[in-house]
Amino acid sequence: MDVNCEGCAGCCIDWRGVAPSSVSLDHERRGGPVPIDDTYNLVPLSSDEVRRFLRDGLGDVLTPRPFADPDAGSAVTVDGHRLAAIDGRPAFLVGLRKVPKPVGPFGVDPEWLPSCAFLDPETLQCRIHDDERYPDACSTYPGDNLALDAETECERVEGAFGGDRLLDDDPDDAEPLLGVGALGATVFAHPDPEALSGRIERIAAGDPTDADRAEFVAVAAASRPGTLAIDEGRYEDAYERVLAADSWAGRAREEWTRRAEADEAADPTLGEAVEDDRGAPTTPGWD
Repeated sequence: MDVNCEGCAGCCIDWRGVAPSSVSLDHERRGGPVPIDDTYNLVPLSSDEVRRFLRDGLGDVLTPRPFADPDAGSAVTVDGHRLAAIDGRPAFLVGLRKVPKPVGPFGVDPEWLPSCAFLDPETLQCRIHDDERYPDACSTYPGDNLALDAETECERVEGAFGGDRLLDDDPDDAEPLLGVGALGATVFAHPDPEALSGRIERIAAGDPTDADRAEFVAVAAASRPGTLAIDEGRYEDAYERVLAADSWAGRAREEWTRRAEADEAADPTLGEAVEDDRGAPTTPGWD
């Protein structure tokens, strides 16, 4: 598998705001359970990865994604949403938060677009690419898509802006974790639907509180792969870690949000002042 990522970052950005009107970017809403939020290109994390981020004080970059499945007989209703569920427990993923950043992918003029918390807006490179925290879903992308014969973000970018992004469509023996094997490993189930009252409504509106995020992230961190079991000790520890997180990425998110809401000029070079000066790892740039 070989991809051309320079000047792209299509898999790290919600680029619907700059996509040609003729291009459909509704790929996460094509039948079956659909996300209740509007986040584009959420990076799903494993329980091990969630725990690693929490240990490193990065609980403020994590966010949950429940799914709606109104036609399923097993669905559970919370805040008026019929949620996909496993044995009466709402199912969800945990991923990386999107942050409004001034980016200019694909050669377009810079705009404020929701971007991965770890994306350097100037180089359009990941700040943790060579780090042990780099998610497996990112390191193997788009291998799982290719293995499942699903359209890749590389191909969507090619279709919208031209150029060559997907240079080799060999999935490199990718083996997507699906079905029962994903339970407790990448797909989680909340044990108490009643405790989610109010939280689902805020998540669907794109405005979860820190406590909302902590409730789901803690369940994911405490999940045991292959089962519905929750380790109570891990749950309590994870919940507190989410609320206590104060990382450079979390502080930068607050500043990016303030600047975007103030409608400041979208200048990718602001990444140095907003992220680097708060302790963000640097990126190498392109040769």
